[in-house]
Amino acid sequence: MFLLRGFIYLLCVAGVAQIISLEAFDLGPMAEYSEDSLTETLQDAFAAVSAGLFFYAAYMSVKFRYAGILLGALMSMMFVREADSFLDQNVFDGAWQAIVFAILVVTLFSLRGKFKAAYQSLKEYSMTASFGLMSAGVVIILAFSRLMGRGKLWQALMDDAYMRAVKNLVEEGTELLGYTIVVLAAVEFVVYVLNQNKRNASLASS
Repeated sequence: MFLLRGFIYLLCVAGVAQIISLEAFDLGPMAEYSEDSLTETLQDAFAAVSAGLFFYAAYMSVKFRYAGILLGALMSMMFVREADSFLDQNVFDGAWQAIVFAILVVTLFSLRGKFKAAYQSLKEYSMTASFGLMSAGVVIILAFSRLMGRGKLWQALMDDAYMRAVKNLVEEGTELLGYTIVVLAAVEFVVYVLNQNKRNASLASS
């Protein structure tokens, strides 16, 4: 089973790499990897799917409820951040900041008086396979992709041949890899919770 899981991971990552390359193959030097690109659209979709899966895990498990809520809230905020351009243009300038702040306030309010239980839930979550994937994905999204996407780095490397598209490709492609890993973490979490529920039900009936 673990071999199948590893093979599925490989297919997912390889598929995402192929999707990232489509714009370059299609548009060549004209590729911008902008807000409207397939790469950016998938980032939005993966963030939204991850949030939904974490909230579903929270709904299905008492033990991991607060962990699921916190992770779902985190991915919801990241989804809103990815949609900043759309929100600024179609709602009002700074809309994404307001929405992220609202999600944060609602989440903290829902956990009032339960921070000890939330900590314990996160501690239990840290012992699952999902935690390692989730941590790696978030670090890639928030840190590694930003560092690899620094304009000064690519200007120093390419000098007069500098192309912003190359910088965007590396940054946005790496960010999408991070979101892919987060989606896998969310799936792992849901599968783990459902398996635990099945195991508990089996023990209760025996």
